[in-house]
Amino acid sequence: MHQTLAVAKKELKAYFGSPMAPIFIGAFLLAALYSFFWLETFFARGLADIRPLFRWMPLLMIFLTAALTMRQWSEEQRMGTMEVLLTLPVRLGQLVAGKFLAVLALIGLALAFTLGLPLTVSLMGNLDWGPVVGGYLGVLFMAAAYIAIGLFVSSRTDNQIVALLITVLVCGFCYLLGSAGLTGFFGNQAGEVLRNLGTGSRFDNIERGVIDLRDLVYYGSLTFFFLWLNTVSLESKRWSQGAATASHRRQVKIALVLVGANLLAANVWLNSVHTLRLDLTADRRFSISPVTRQLLGELQEPLILRGYFSEKTHPLLAPLVPQIRDMLKEYAVAGHGKVQVSFIDPRNDQAAETEANQLYNIKPVPFQVAGRYEASVVNSYFNILVKYGDQFVVLGFDDLVEAKQRPDGQMEVGLRNLEYDLTKSIKKVLYGFQGLDTIFARTKTELTLATIVTPATLPKAVAGLPAQIQEAAEAVAKESGGKLKVVTIDPDDPAAGINREAVSQRFGVKPLRASLLSDQTFYLALLLKVGDRVEPIPLAADMNAAAIRQEIEAAIKRTSSGFLKTVGIWTPGGASFGIGQSRQQYQMFQQILHDNYNLESVDLTDGKVGTEVDVLLLVAPQQLNDLERFAVDQYLMQGGSVVVLSGSYQLDLPPGAQTLNLKPVQGGLNDLLATYGVAIDPTLVMDRQNEPFPVPVNRDIGGVTVQEIKHIAYPFFVDVRASGMNPKSPIVANLPAVTLNWPSPLLLAPKEKLAGRKAVVLLQSSPSAWLYRDASIQPDFRRYPQYGFPVGTDVQRRTLAVALTGTFPSYFANRPDPRQNRPLPAKPGKDAAAAPVTLAPVIAKSADSARLVVVGSSEFINDMVISMAQATGQERFMNSLALVQNIVDWSVEDDALLAIRSRGSQTRLLYPMPRREQAFWEWLNYALALAALIGVSWYGFRRRHREQPMQLDDVVS
Repeated sequence: MHQTLAVAKKELKAYFGSPMAPIFIGAFLLAALYSFFWLETFFARGLADIRPLFRWMPLLMIFLTAALTMRQWSEEQRMGTMEVLLTLPVRLGQLVAGKFLAVLALIGLALAFTLGLPLTVSLMGNLDWGPVVGGYLGVLFMAAAYIAIGLFVSSRTDNQIVALLITVLVCGFCYLLGSAGLTGFFGNQAGEVLRNLGTGSRFDNIERGVIDLRDLVYYGSLTFFFLWLNTVSLESKRWSQGAATASHRRQVKIALVLVGANLLAANVWLNSVHTLRLDLTADRRFSISPVTRQLLGELQEPLILRGYFSEKTHPLLAPLVPQIRDMLKEYAVAGHGKVQVSFIDPRNDQAAETEANQLYNIKPVPFQVAGRYEASVVNSYFNILVKYGDQFVVLGFDDLVEAKQRPDGQMEVGLRNLEYDLTKSIKKVLYGFQGLDTIFARTKTELTLATIVTPATLPKAVAGLPAQIQEAAEAVAKESGGKLKVVTIDPDDPAAGINREAVSQRFGVKPLRASLLSDQTFYLALLLKVGDRVEPIPLAADMNAAAIRQEIEAAIKRTSSGFLKTVGIWTPGGASFGIGQSRQQYQMFQQILHDNYNLESVDLTDGKVGTEVDVLLLVAPQQLNDLERFAVDQYLMQGGSVVVLSGSYQLDLPPGAQTLNLKPVQGGLNDLLATYGVAIDPTLVMDRQNEPFPVPVNRDIGGVTVQEIKHIAYPFFVDVRASGMNPKSPIVANLPAVTLNWPSPLLLAPKEKLAGRKAVVLLQSSPSAWLYRDASIQPDFRRYPQYGFPVGTDVQRRTLAVALTGTFPSYFANRPDPRQNRPLPAKPGKDAAAAPVTLAPVIAKSADSARLVVVGSSEFINDMVISMAQATGQERFMNSLALVQNIVDWSVEDDALLAIRSRGSQTRLLYPMPRREQAFWEWLNYALALAALIGVSWYGFRRRHREQPMQLDDVVS
């Protein structure tokens, strides 16, 4: 070992005795920093991570290692010192290892010069250090493989330039083996084999923050094999080419083949091992959570997880298939024999394709593939079937994949949140594993399945759909035992007794246009009527009877108790789910909740909330009377969960309005909330930390007022980052950021007045927030050029969302019962005043299970606000929808899905900063790297000329 270190020390001194090492390392640092800040547009991404640095490492390391290894043996041969080395009493393995360690040390030094990046990024945002440590470790393993290749190539030539070029070509070939440009020409299986052989594709997991033993063994195998080749190459220089050494040469060649075959076999065997990996991310987002393992432990029957993936698919989707396969196999391991995992290419199995199409409505998706020479369309499958008993869920491309456009114009495609999607589906089929006969047996409500169709005016594209609907409906009705009635209504048929206008009024169904330019309209709708409730069933032109039956069964289960939790929603003007429009536009968030919950429109006018409601969600409550407030109060007193999304102001957009206006909220819940320990202040919060937004601005041009849209910093759109979120609350702990639009501050009561209740602050503004006491929200940049509004003097953090649990006092405990003043219905034949009055007593104190969440804004889920954000290309509104979903999950105590979603949704963002500050951080990294390089080079140069140069004899001694 001493001789190996002596060789390494000699090589390091040789490097720093000349400008070669500083030049090569300096070029590497310049390329790395340039790619990080400019090619990957770090500040435009806005994410506090250094993945852009590691994304370029497989390529940058090729050139750096080639430059550092080209002289190792080539110069020895050119200078004539090779023969001396070979005759020294030092084993060749020690010589090779010494040179290898010297180059690896230089690589480590070059990487150390980039440590300024994670350090400065950690100051600019909440950096996850796990992937950083794993990334640097992975780069060293990958660099070791490149170094071994470079040393072997250098031993075969005495020309440094030739060694440099051949090393670049060989390492570049290894990199290209797994690149999308090459694997795109092959199918999934062949492409996966190539990705397993590519040095760059093997680094993808490490770049994400996952250290996989298979990747480390792959790089280790390359390193060992080429270092041994290097040793054999040097030893062969001692051999004669006569018959005396022929047997030895033959044995060495056989040994080379055997060693290479064994290393290949070891990698192939390890490829089937999916559990020996280390997830270094802070939230373990790439590993199965204990929640999922617990859910899999509840399985009583086999759970089928089947992947439908085409051999030929889009090049950007192909790398995702191995990730899905690994995750599904982890589910199989965690299921202890109860989870059956399989993968099918329907293109190669006609029976499987027929089953997928007819039973599960799985169909190929057309993807446009643009190559260098042509553009084509590839129809491929990209689906996962989750099946338990007679229940199944199909996850398609839209459910699994999210695609984002990077600042350089390239598309970045990845899995959305695979564990959450799978576990949510498993939970759905597991808890829904009850036959329809069970539902029909216990239902006491009349069910009607109505098809509203005008056969005479149906377009050709949907002409066959009524027959498919009839087939599915009759099959379900046959199993209902007479509990389900199937009817068909033709509004154009005089014998039906109902015309188009009556259909629209009674069912809320409007006619559809046959085409964009046609005036001809038609009806085609499927409705499930349960009592007074009408549930629309979605239809699509390509649906078959199996798909329609699945939608019918899902609708029946949504409307029956015991399958899905029920969220009662109150919005201004009344909420509706598919049978009309709310006067205030709060529909988008309902579509998100509808996937996991049964949504009910709540009517509070009778002074009570239905017992089927598991959580009461009040959006912008206003114009409420005491009886409606009583309904909310007593629901909470019964131990229910109440969510209030309300500020002191609300958007006022009359028809034809061209400007944004606010109006004060009247008749809300502030008095009730104050009794519970939280009050909504009658002001607005403005914050220097805000989300830019396009607003109409009036500009005077020569006496003419011109209105234009300007993308400005808008203080009313408060940007809540990680520093303003409670890390201990599962509601917001892992949300990247939330934007609250026109919020009002919340005032919590002192602790002594919250006896029996626990209050948790969920969201706070930044310390640079102030209050605004006016409803005018149009900026005036003439008077206030910085923000368009005056900046207040009382600048501090403001509370924007709170959660309270425990025992709440009733607002009506010492007040008159509002039910006494309502008109009571009379019994038939009797006077109303003589009707007996039986009222349940007012509950003065809530149960311990009561939960209350208050958010000081309702406009952050307003459809218009979300639509404007979508139109400007912003995706922050998704965080707002995730916040509402997290609140509902917490309110119904569905902590399992909440925990999984939080693990996968964490995105660490940079703190907002002006362009001048961004430039400062960028140039600081350049300066730190340059200063470190100069310092180390100067130190090495001084040591080199101060000490006696090391000779070869020193290595021997």
